[in-house]
Amino acid sequence: MSAVIPTLNEAVSLPLTVAALRLGAILREIIVADGGSSDETLAIARAAGARVVAAARGRGAQLAAGAVVASGDWLLFLHADCRLERGWEDAVRAFVCAPGAEDRAGYFELALDDPAPAARRLERIVDWRCRWLSLPYGDQGMLIARSLYDAVGGFAPLPLMEDVALVRRLGRRRVARIGARSVASARRYRRDGYLRRSVRNLACLVLYFAGVPPERICRLYR
Repeated sequence: MSAVIPTLNEAVSLPLTVAALRLGAILREIIVADGGSSDETLAIARAAGARVVAAARGRGAQLAAGAVVASGDWLLFLHADCRLERGWEDAVRAFVCAPGAEDRAGYFELALDDPAPAARRLERIVDWRCRWLSLPYGDQGMLIARSLYDAVGGFAPLPLMEDVALVRRLGRRRVARIGARSVASARRYRRDGYLRRSVRNLACLVLYFAGVPPERICRLYR
């Protein structure tokens, strides 16, 4: 199994992310696909034993670049500011050993590293979205067999919505819960406000489903 992490100046978050992964029996390599970091991200990645790959800036392009060089039969995509909770290895092992696992992509349940009630409300909304719409986002990670990843075309080099685009190509029946949690940084929600950022994210999603090019949506998102 190969883990692929896209980075851009993630020196603060990356140490916790890679520490939670731990190279071992289930995870053979960690690939950091970097979009041009100017901080200590690359040094931290190499010190943790990760392979660093330079990629065009943009999460979709970086994820795709990391997948190209990955050698594992299974790919675990994870954002740099998300860390998997203890016990994730057992949940992942059960997922990949289940019948028909190669025909499904798995996602983690979202938790935010913020004790605020607004964070718990957002977690419940995300849980509802995943249960009823089968639409996990990139901050929930993705576990997918290399064969299935290649069959659906992998990550597109989009500046935004690369996660939604891949999930749509997979289809609702091929997206499943893994049974472990990904703890994501809530720093952007604390900075922008939970309501404001949630509304902006929803607006971007609606525009994407309406056919607006991701390049135009990206200007709104930023």
